[in-house]
Amino acid sequence: MNPLEMTGLEIMQAFAQGLVPEPGIAKTMPMKPLEVEHGRIVFSAIADERHTNPLGGVHGGFAATVLDSVTGCATHTVLAAGEGYGTTDLNVKMCRPLPFNKQLIAEGKVINAGRNLVISEGYIRDEEGKLYAHATATNMIIRR
Repeated sequence: MNPLEMTGLEIMQAFAQGLVPEPGIAKTMPMKPLEVEHGRIVFSAIADERHTNPLGGVHGGFAATVLDSVTGCATHTVLAAGEGYGTTDLNVKMCRPLPFNKQLIAEGKVINAGRNLVISEGYIRDEEGKLYAHATATNMIIRR
């Protein structure tokens, strides 16, 4: 399995199936892919005591990292073999404090894929659908 010969969708599907090692950030910020399709990805994410801010709540960087991940991975699903991407812009809106030790659902969707830029949006919700954070992101396509 050569990632340089795989489309972004194939790479994300292999990640979801456990066929490629998870990236280190998925251990630091416990995230696991649940669904992968062209232009869309869904992760589960759980904040724990490692993600505490100085006031004792979940640090906003947890949400920002999860949202950067789902918007980036959604972008990855629309890339051709050998293409990469980098986040050029991430705008996060916190709607309410994230809970500790509760499974959250993070979804990323591509809303526009151009020649050089991909724009996506992401959401963090609980299992009942309550919104905790929202983001928009722009990713630049990197061609080798």
